[in-house]
Amino acid sequence: MESWFSLPGLGSVALGTALLGFLSGVLGSFAVLRKQSLLGDAISHACLPGIILAFLIFATKNPLGLMGGAMVAGAIAILAILGISRFSRVKEDASMAIVLSVFFGAGLMLLTWAQQRADSAQAGLTRFLFGQAATLMYRDAAILAFLTVVCLSLTLLFWKQLQLISFDPGFAASLGMKVKGWEVFLSLLQVVVIVAGLEAVGVVLMSALLVAPAVAARQWTNRLGQMVFLAGIFGALSGSAGALLGNLPGLRLPTGPVIVLIVTAVVLLSLVFSPLHGLLFLWSRQRRGLQTRMVLENLASMARGHGSIEHGHNLAMLQACSSNPALVKNSLKELIRLGLAREVAPGLFSPTGDGILLLESPENWQGEATP
Repeated sequence: MESWFSLPGLGSVALGTALLGFLSGVLGSFAVLRKQSLLGDAISHACLPGIILAFLIFATKNPLGLMGGAMVAGAIAILAILGISRFSRVKEDASMAIVLSVFFGAGLMLLTWAQQRADSAQAGLTRFLFGQAATLMYRDAAILAFLTVVCLSLTLLFWKQLQLISFDPGFAASLGMKVKGWEVFLSLLQVVVIVAGLEAVGVVLMSALLVAPAVAARQWTNRLGQMVFLAGIFGALSGSAGALLGNLPGLRLPTGPVIVLIVTAVVLLSLVFSPLHGLLFLWSRQRRGLQTRMVLENLASMARGHGSIEHGHNLAMLQACSSNPALVKNSLKELIRLGLAREVAPGLFSPTGDGILLLESPENWQGEATP
């Protein structure tokens, strides 16, 4: 019976895709924070004509030669994006879309032309469109490991600069930093990881692997270091899991699309269940905030009925007025913690002046009890 352990080359595929996922998550975090998620898409699509031209001009089938052509095309694409956005009235996102469309269209045209050559099939040019991770060998994994070490070392070495241009490029410029130069440097690092992943994931899917782990990590933390680390872990786990599931005995699915589906599932789970920004957490927080406000309104209403906010009311009365009595006690504790209610006597509660003021200014109430 066929098993994972009997499949040749599965170890190199799992290791290579894990390294690729980790590096993509780390560098993709900066693209997401700089609101340049489309940049990875533009660069990956722009690499296609570079690959085809390297094959046509130098008649090489060597993957390193083809990757060299992709690297040059990716660098030209970055310069084109920066040039269009800087020297014209076209905004950066529009310039990315223009470069993506033009380069990818040129790449498909060149690919059609190259396929008419007798040796195009042996070159395996079409695998760069959707990837062919099953062809990764330990030599490829070693190259990915080397690139991971180099890119991580450069990222750690220039961490402060990359952090500044990601969060506050204006402040970085005021300190004398060459912001455009650092942006080009960071974009070139992204070109390296994109080119490294073209053979495994392909032009079409590489941008998802660059962006999705960072988006998932962003839901769990507000700190850059933690986000970069989590994005790398999410990317590595998605890459290795995609390699294993794609080679499931008796199934044999294309590894690249499986990796993208897994990392997309990680994003969806993070969007829903993250305790920091997850939809479930936000819904729960809004629900608690609404319940807390209702308790404060009931306190204020009963105080007005007695002509003084100093008049206290016990927990049983508040529970009798509430549609969810079980939550009243915790809501009272929250109101007292925020200074919106107080215990005027043992077991008796009343609103404070701040609580009354907050009720009279509903725009200050943002889904939860906040002063």
